[in-house]
Amino acid sequence: MRLLRLLLCGLLAELLLVTPVLADNTLLLTQSQLSQLQAHGPWPPVIKPDPSNRLSGNAEAIEFGRRLFFSTRLSGDNATSCVSCHAPEDAFASGRVIKNGLLELDRNTLSLFNVRFNRWFGWDGSNDNLWAQSMRPIVSTQEMKLPKQALRKVIRESTFLRSYQHFFGEISAHDDDLVLVNIAKALAAYQETLITKKTSFDKFREAVANKNWTNATQYPESAQRGLSIFLGKGNCSLCHSGPLFSNGEFHDAGVPYFIRPGVVDKGRHQGIIDLKKSPFTLASDYNDDLKKKGAWAVKKVARQHSNFGIFRVPGLRNVANTAPYMHDGSLETLEDVVNHYSDINIERLHADGEAILKPLNLSSQEVADLVSFLQSLSE
Repeated sequence: MRLLRLLLCGLLAELLLVTPVLADNTLLLTQSQLSQLQAHGPWPPVIKPDPSNRLSGNAEAIEFGRRLFFSTRLSGDNATSCVSCHAPEDAFASGRVIKNGLLELDRNTLSLFNVRFNRWFGWDGSNDNLWAQSMRPIVSTQEMKLPKQALRKVIRESTFLRSYQHFFGEISAHDDDLVLVNIAKALAAYQETLITKKTSFDKFREAVANKNWTNATQYPESAQRGLSIFLGKGNCSLCHSGPLFSNGEFHDAGVPYFIRPGVVDKGRHQGIIDLKKSPFTLASDYNDDLKKKGAWAVKKVARQHSNFGIFRVPGLRNVANTAPYMHDGSLETLEDVVNHYSDINIERLHADGEAILKPLNLSSQEVADLVSFLQSLSE
């Protein structure tokens, strides 16, 4: 009998350690869901330098990259900069239209926050590293419109020359491609510093991890209900997984890929074609990592018909500040996004693609709760 009492006391003590002791507020998630949410942290992750970029983590190089990022000298018209599309006041993502209405692009402008943690870059994953992605807007005829042949002259005639030669050596010894790569690596070093802060969701996750139920119950009940949908009925965490709330891969979200009559956005299908043709991948000699870690991915990836019209899953951190949404910027608000998945037209999904999505048929209260949760991922 004494042994039985001891066992019961031990079991009760264990339950008290894992079961929330609540006061006025309530935790609405199940024990299973409280365990599931731990996979979405901690935040921020451990920061490691990018081995493919020798400037990564270098404070002087970061400042050099910041100056380049805010300068109009890297544009053909000497009036456009990286900030024209990626403005700090717009969460480094200003939507489909470049700031001041200079140009409208076919794709929504992705935020640069947390970009350092990506595996693939851009909506179509046409680059496998941040420095290659950083050079694309400079030479793009739709964006900054500076031919790579002109970049050397721009650097030599600017205040950037001294910093360039400090990090890379005599510019006259470098061909046009290498000058472009070097400038892009400085830009990438700066962009790596753009990391979002902890949010109310992260504080909730940490409180649960530490069994601090008093702090955990400070997380709004509407956000808890939305998180329950996110993890459960909505199955959103299947694609929006991990600390970034993205699996980093490519999926069909049921958004039309027609840009205008007769013109389609091929998405990942074209991205793989461009990736395979690129001389600036992790498999190239421009990779500063002698071991070329990650080069296997570009060698292994292959085109499939099911890649047509699918796009990279964006991370959800800071999502409340990065409207509009989807690859084409077609959804203006978070409510629009949630309603899109609630009433999704499965006829728009590829017949040979993934059978992941189905209409969620959310009530108006569930829509509001899911939006509340998404807002808790933003500062």
